[in-house]
Amino acid sequence: MEEAPKKVSNFIKDIVEDDLKTRKHTKIITRFPPEPNGYLHLGHAKSICLNFGLAKTYGGECNLRFDDTNPSKEDMEYIDSIQEDIKWLGFTPTRICYASDYYDQLYAWAEELIQKGLAYVCSLNTDEIRDYRGTLTAPGKNSPDRDRSIEENLDLFRRMKNGEFKDGEYTLRAKIDMASPNMNFRDPAIYRIKHESHPRTGDKWCIYPMYDFAHGESDAIEHITHSICTLEFEDHRPLYNWFVEHLSVPSKPRQIEFARLNLTYTVMSKRYLLSLVKDGTVSGWDDPRMPTICGIRRRGYPAKALRNFCELIGVSKADSMVDYSLLEHCVRDVLNKEAQRRMAVLDPIKLIIENYPEDKEEDIVCENNTEAEADAGTRTVKFTKELYIEREDFEENPPKKWFRMAIGQEVRLKHSYYVTCKEVVKDENGNITALICTYDPETKGGTSPDGRKVKGTIHWVSCKYAVNGTVNLYEHLFTKANPYDAEEGKTFKDYFNNNSLTVLKNVKLEENLLDAKPLDTFQFLRKGYYTLDKDSTKDNLIFNRTVSLKDSWEKEKK
Repeated sequence: MEEAPKKVSNFIKDIVEDDLKTRKHTKIITRFPPEPNGYLHLGHAKSICLNFGLAKTYGGECNLRFDDTNPSKEDMEYIDSIQEDIKWLGFTPTRICYASDYYDQLYAWAEELIQKGLAYVCSLNTDEIRDYRGTLTAPGKNSPDRDRSIEENLDLFRRMKNGEFKDGEYTLRAKIDMASPNMNFRDPAIYRIKHESHPRTGDKWCIYPMYDFAHGESDAIEHITHSICTLEFEDHRPLYNWFVEHLSVPSKPRQIEFARLNLTYTVMSKRYLLSLVKDGTVSGWDDPRMPTICGIRRRGYPAKALRNFCELIGVSKADSMVDYSLLEHCVRDVLNKEAQRRMAVLDPIKLIIENYPEDKEEDIVCENNTEAEADAGTRTVKFTKELYIEREDFEENPPKKWFRMAIGQEVRLKHSYYVTCKEVVKDENGNITALICTYDPETKGGTSPDGRKVKGTIHWVSCKYAVNGTVNLYEHLFTKANPYDAEEGKTFKDYFNNNSLTVLKNVKLEENLLDAKPLDTFQFLRKGYYTLDKDSTKDNLIFNRTVSLKDSWEKEKK
């Protein structure tokens, strides 16, 4: 009896359903709030699928809001790439917003805190603030400026805004509790001075709000009902709520935290990924080995597979490490149904059919994908006297149960004929350069009129019509399942997989692949799934291996 499918956990869905059922909310509004200081990675994809997915499932809304509160690290390049990634994943924001849209209101609320005696201008520098904050076991000390009058604080804050002070000379801090066990409550900074032009507001501002202040208030402005973020913000939630409770905000959003995505054999830290790009360890943010969304897109991962993966792993409060093979399983599951089949010989050796007419050519009709949910049609490939096959498909001294090509052993050429190898041709160094074979003309289509069977079927490409190409084979970026867990004296880079990229330059491809467009993905028969790279030309097709045919995760499930 087949087991019932295991229910995927998603505690946030349960919260949303309860809120709608009890009429706490009649419509949910979520948001995805990236900082535009880098490219999005798979961890962001989980958040995108969660926030946009909830809105879609329950007939709500989801905003894309750029947290552009740090002008020194933000760039339009990142803003454009983030929008492209979200669109590729299959989602459309209800609104595109920026924290900078709310700078005037955020400033007014900062003054409101001052007027309520809940914020003050502090002259301590960064190191002094750190010293005054105390430790996890010892309370902090009040700033010497904590008891400034409301009038003096307003005056200083307005002068900060007007550009009268240098960077770091003053900060505006919330007045909460320097003895709180939650370090985030020990008079956190609200505004800092930063004389730097902003990509959107130009030179209007020289003070900028801190994330903890801007985030909750932006949620309130947008009437966000469920502000979903990762677990590292759990300790910040009391501060998030404190700001919302003490300001005249138009709504009361709720922050909910979930466990971030951790995948084996990779890292998902912007800082770590940036260092790989900057030192040339990888070719760029969209290197197909990178866990960035643009990287996996270039590698040929379908957006549908990524959405399925995020659904499959669920949403929980507990941190865990997800095996990368599960993601690859989702990729194979989609591509098996969607990718058209083609033949490609990665390590070619020539096969000469001595009894095939010299000037004869045949059109062999091949099905594009028998696994497709709809009719994928057919294509024709040329069959000629001289073909290429994989070098690994021939053994001069075959082991037991070898069903591929060997001298005197009959095999089936995919979609075409039975052939038998008669002899090998070697160069002066003893390397095999060609195989001399005969074919049975009565076996066209892969069946024999006398009913004899062959166990081995191999793929091929016509020498005359073959297209030259390059294939990039990718493996895991790191050799250690958890690169963060570095041994003493080592960093995550010490586990970089130097064999994560293998380039094959003498690849022979089926002629139909000349019609491929960048990001078109194919199953190369018996080899795996491959996608055409953006740097391809008609003279040199470049294919990236998306994923092999082997599915280790399916075996692990059993």
